Amino acid sequence: MAYDLLKGKKGIIFGALDENSIAWKTALKVKEEGGKFVLTNAPVAMRMGKINELARQCETEVIPADATVEQDLINLFTRSMEILGGKIDFVLHSIGMSPNVRKGKDYGDLNYDWFLKTLDISGVSFHKVMQAAEKTEAMNEWGSIVALSYIAAQRTFPDYSDMAQAKAVLESVARSYGYRFGKKLKVRVNTISQSPTKTTAGTGISGFDAFFDYADMMSPLGNASADDCANYIVVMFSDLTRMVTMQNLMHDGGFSTTGISDEVIAKISR
Repeated sequence: MAYDLLKGKKGIIFGALDENSIAWKTALKVKEEGGKFVLTNAPVAMRMGKINELARQCETEVIPADATVEQDLINLFTRSMEILGGKIDFVLHSIGMSPNVRKGKDYGDLNYDWFLKTLDISGVSFHKVMQAAEKTEAMNEWGSIVALSYIAAQRTFPDYSDMAQAKAVLESVARSYGYRFGKKLKVRVNTISQSPTKTTAGTGISGFDAFFDYADMMSPLGNASADDCANYIVVMFSDLTRMVTMQNLMHDGGFSTTGISDEVIAKISR
């Protein structure tokens, strides 16, 4: 059921890869709620995924852009305003990749060049996106910018490796740029810390299936799905959350505040 929460609003959605992506599901939900947007991803990701198929479904365009390249982002915001016919009301940053994780490097044997790449792609790029939005004067007043994070920014999950540091950077950038954008334009900036989710990126992490099941047992509501996350993002883009900014919002079925659950106790007791 749609509520026209985003009727008349325009935006940019980063990171849709395939139908399992949170960004993909968010795009469909934004369209359902009346929003218009352009899609973007890095050229290499576009070759791997199905973003053009999503663009056809959503009757929109894809603008290739590497979120680590400042000029790409300047071009993205400039071209988006041309396509959408005005300034931007919302941005979703759904970007994350670690060469060390992808190539199976142990945390005690990281390739530091790859580590810096992880930080740039998964954390610093959020600052670059917002800086480009500011430089192009692309954001409307009371706009909303959201990035996807994970609880490993605060807690240790061994197989998450250097992505944990990247997410910590991401959340810090949200607070610092959230203050700046709030003072300048009343634009709010938040991160959403999502449950482990069966996306293409998530399932590439070693031990993902075991942790997915553990988190599901620990969470009184169970793991939040990608569809649930898309709904939450839409609410964060809407005018219903105009006074929420600089927050890391837990969207995890209660996992982050549960010490232990009956299900885990029963499992251990066996």
